[in-house]
Amino acid sequence: MLKIDTHAHILPRDWPDLAAKYGDARFPVMTHSDGRHRIYKDGRFFREVWESSFDPQYRIDDYARHGVGVQVASTVPVLFCYWAPGHQALELHRHLNDHMAAVCREHPRHYAGIGTVPLQAPALAIRELERCIDELGLAGVQIGSHCNDWNLDAPELFPFFEAAADLGAAVMVHPWDMMGAASMPKYWLPWLVGMPAEQSRAACCLVFGGVLERLPRLRVMLAHGGGSFPWTIGRIEHGFRMRPDLVATDNPRNPREYLKRLYFDSCVHDPQALRYLLDVTGVERVMLGTDYPFPLGEQQPGSGIEALGLAPDQRARLFHGTALEWLGLPLQRYLSDTSTREPA
Repeated sequence: MLKIDTHAHILPRDWPDLAAKYGDARFPVMTHSDGRHRIYKDGRFFREVWESSFDPQYRIDDYARHGVGVQVASTVPVLFCYWAPGHQALELHRHLNDHMAAVCREHPRHYAGIGTVPLQAPALAIRELERCIDELGLAGVQIGSHCNDWNLDAPELFPFFEAAADLGAAVMVHPWDMMGAASMPKYWLPWLVGMPAEQSRAACCLVFGGVLERLPRLRVMLAHGGGSFPWTIGRIEHGFRMRPDLVATDNPRNPREYLKRLYFDSCVHDPQALRYLLDVTGVERVMLGTDYPFPLGEQQPGSGIEALGLAPDQRARLFHGTALEWLGLPLQRYLSDTSTREPA
């Protein structure tokens, strides 16, 4: 059965040293020494990465151990650089997008790519989105759960979402710059607590701000299973009903309805949670996603879905059908002569 991982991060082995070029240590820098690969940011160590982060063939072979054949690759959120002047961030984003397109060209049966754009400069973001789709052949873009002081309902961002809908571009929302990070530095809490909250913030803003309502053709996926949004929909809906004067100011439609409009990956790390997600959204809205190759990712790609014991048609939908619909790509593109030809 064809398996597509919709949430898989990839890096170039190197990218421009904008920290040196612009005299701003906030730009991430990659170094290679003693066989180790380290990212520095703000003048200090940020993260070590491995071959699985940037070697396309290594990743293909690693995935094959779990029967996963296709990766929908996206950059790492630390490289969004939304805090930077738009033209500086664009310089980095263009390099990342060119690299992504090259990986997809060189390994067409194993990769689909989604790009990145300088969301802090919407006009530049739209132009780079157009380049991603029309020139580079990418399937869409990844954006953060917010952009500096803008939530995703900001009027400044609506033209970007409008362009994504017009272009048929898939949009992946990934948490970044987690809320509360300064006040909860211990225990990895920004990732354990702030990350799910970021996704709920993004979902609520897209819903209550009327972005999804005004753009019915916009295809948005929320990574990490939508964060806390699906699990707190009862509270969110209750607030909508009890205080419409505060909640329903820009969109009168019940927020629960949007569980059938948004897409979600399966990266929830708990079979009971995944069953619940399928119950409230349906298999038509959920797709395999792992956060590969990082520690918070599903360490055996596809194991969460396999553990549910679903019928073959449901497994096919979760493993590739929903992903292909979100990406707007044909099944045939990823079928080899030895692939099991199952309907999407």
